[in-house]
Amino acid sequence: MIEKHIVLEDIDPVIFYGVNNANIQMIKALYPKLRIVARGNVIKVMGDEEEMCAFEESIIALEKHCVKYNSLKEEVIIDIIKGKTPRIEKTGDTIVFSVTGKPIVPRSENQLKLVKEYEQNDMLFAIGPAGSGKTYTAIALAVRSLKNKEIKKIILSRPAVEAGEKLGFLPGDMKDKIDPYLQPLYDALQDMIPAAKLKEYMELNIIQIAPLAFMRGRTLNDAVVILDEAQNTTTQQIKMFLTRMGMNTKMIVTGDMTQIDLPSSQKSGLVQAMHILKGVKGISFIELNKKDIVRHKLVTRIVEAYEKFEEKQKGEREGVFKKREDVLPKA
Repeated sequence: MIEKHIVLEDIDPVIFYGVNNANIQMIKALYPKLRIVARGNVIKVMGDEEEMCAFEESIIALEKHCVKYNSLKEEVIIDIIKGKTPRIEKTGDTIVFSVTGKPIVPRSENQLKLVKEYEQNDMLFAIGPAGSGKTYTAIALAVRSLKNKEIKKIILSRPAVEAGEKLGFLPGDMKDKIDPYLQPLYDALQDMIPAAKLKEYMELNIIQIAPLAFMRGRTLNDAVVILDEAQNTTTQQIKMFLTRMGMNTKMIVTGDMTQIDLPSSQKSGLVQAMHILKGVKGISFIELNKKDIVRHKLVTRIVEAYEKFEEKQKGEREGVFKKREDVLPKA
């Protein structure tokens, strides 16, 4: 009789073992000749060497399934241990699976375009209104690359510009002060990576979330780097960010031109970058619109209402200027 320890490295043991350890109990039942003890992320197994080799192969296959789908069902366990291919429901253009095992897929034509352009270009600009899924899709692509071991880390950044509120006097250390700016990024990650694994990734700096100012001086290799809310960057900031790009790195820049919170005296760096970089090989621009909005149906109506209001104001301003020109004496 020999003993072996198998370490579950890439998954949350809670998902692997199942509710009330139902999954590990089933695995034990399917290998009655082995003595199996599971604690934390380590499975200790004792028994016949040949039986243990088969057990280890099954555990590796189950772990790979769990990493990909963020779930492990009883029927999948039975299929894999019996050497069958698990019966997985076809999910089309799935990017990754959520923590509940639900497929995360592009939900509009332009989101699908973003996914396809990611495969062909190293730098993407995804521009669109609130709720069009640009940030969520970008983070899903980054998580997929990390799970597939195509990269070593994910770096998420936003410019720390207040949307009307003053957050500079919040209590706490630097992390406490900047977290309110970065919460939308945490929300997306929590949908896609189990809590225990996400905490581990962040402690090991495999996933890094930081304000844009912290990017200066860095060279970012083997990573997917996402700059969110880029419409609130200055010209110098976005140039600084884009030139951090290192080897085996992809960058995704997201922004909404209708939500610029910079002082009126400052021009958005994103607006300028889009003009300067148009036509540069390896850079793709994806423009999402109100048809891509996947939030509550009211969000689409709100965006449309504001568009009509802004068009009306623009028309009124142009009318005023025309009247002034008519009144002014001609030279």
